[in-house]
Amino acid sequence: MDWGKALWDQHDVMEKHTQSGLELMERYVKFVKERTEIEQNYAKQLRSLSRKYSRRGSKEDQEIKFTNQQAFQEVVNQLNECACQREQLAENLSINICVELTKHLHELKQERKTYLADVKKVQQNLEITFKHLEACKKRFEKEWKEAEKANQQVERTEQDPSSTKTDVDKARTIAHQRIHVADECKNEYAAQLQKYNKEQNSFYHSEIPAIFNKLQDMDERRIRKLAEGYRLLSDTERNLLPALEKSLNTISTASKNTNEKQDSMTLIEQHKSGLAPPVDVDFEDYSQGIKPTNMENSVHSAPKVRIKQLFKKSKQSATLDKNMPAPVEDYSHLPLEHRQKRLREKIDDITKDLQKETDQSEALNKMKGVYEKNSQMGDPASLEPQINQTAHNINKLKGELSRYKTWLSETGDNSMLKNNQTSAAYISVDPKGQKLPEPPDNIYECDFDGDFDDDDVPIGQCQALYNFDGGREGEVSMQVGEQLSVLDEDHGDGWVHVRKATGDDGYVPASYIKII
Repeated sequence: MDWGKALWDQHDVMEKHTQSGLELMERYVKFVKERTEIEQNYAKQLRSLSRKYSRRGSKEDQEIKFTNQQAFQEVVNQLNECACQREQLAENLSINICVELTKHLHELKQERKTYLADVKKVQQNLEITFKHLEACKKRFEKEWKEAEKANQQVERTEQDPSSTKTDVDKARTIAHQRIHVADECKNEYAAQLQKYNKEQNSFYHSEIPAIFNKLQDMDERRIRKLAEGYRLLSDTERNLLPALEKSLNTISTASKNTNEKQDSMTLIEQHKSGLAPPVDVDFEDYSQGIKPTNMENSVHSAPKVRIKQLFKKSKQSATLDKNMPAPVEDYSHLPLEHRQKRLREKIDDITKDLQKETDQSEALNKMKGVYEKNSQMGDPASLEPQINQTAHNINKLKGELSRYKTWLSETGDNSMLKNNQTSAAYISVDPKGQKLPEPPDNIYECDFDGDFDDDDVPIGQCQALYNFDGGREGEVSMQVGEQLSVLDEDHGDGWVHVRKATGDDGYVPASYIKII
């Protein structure tokens, strides 16, 4: 049933009911807004918790090798993913519900305001018509009374013996005029009454019911829109469940992948030294004299010392004298397997850097060729500093690569040498970007392996072909044309131990000098 037929006389009820409905929609919008704020704060707290427990620090610390650590990191990562989903939920609620319902609420308020204004307008029109009717009625009543008085005056005049015919005619004329005016008021009153009845009938049977029906349609649309908002709240969060379930499944998978035996083996592989346990200690019978310790039973044997190793030790001692930790480039302070691992990692890093420098050198040389063919493209001389620096970097990296591969081969691991047999040879590039010939093998006939005498005797003389800054520990700088004394030959790593005229000694690239 329509509101217009059933509630035509309940204007106040309609106004209060529609206002209450709009207030309910407004409360729901506020409710969803506060819900989005809760979700946003929750997501923020989840992100903060995820950042707090995420692994940070050095590169080795970030490389999680144990399955239980990997599983926990997966839990932390999925917590961050959950925070993303919560933020998406808050955004969807804000856009799909708050924004849409707020817009619809504004439209409903304007529509309701228009309908209530129409009701007030038709009420005012009916009231004005009723006032006109009352005015016509009062005027008719007044004029009719005046006409009756005029008729009574005519009768009194006719009965009065002293009245003349003129007096009687005058009274009759006045009475006739009053009656005519009263008849006009009567007709006007009748017409106004008919008009009022017609407008009243239209007001109660047509205009008000039509407006109330529009209010009913508006309120029903509000209810449907509000119900849709309720459903969107449920659907929006339900759409979040697959992503949350995926995250939970990922955590479950990480839990299943946790392997305690594998973690134990990983710890063993990382830290086992490969050394045998010490042998039993011999009984020393002091009653028969002290027996000499059997050196063959000792676990550690004296390593073969090379000049470069002693040179590094002397440098380390000088550094330690300054209360600073000395870096051990060959990782000789580590157990065998751990040392091999660190050397392989260092070789990989140097290889990557060398590849970058080589690619840059090729690109610069190509660009230089383009500039030489077409001078409008650029000045070839402007690329010389970059080409020289790149060549210098390549020579240094190749020297380092040879050194680390030599140290690795000394540990008995030749895996790096099998992949590239020529890498041990020091292939140099001069500052002009040209490849220099490899230094001949066996330049020196003497072998310096064995014990080292503090008084180093030069085995030859050499001359510097290029400038060398000697910025690293153990290196020595030299200038073009400088005369140097050779203390140790190149053992395949691309470096020669030399002594300057000032008495400073150190290592220089073999390709940067000329034996004289």
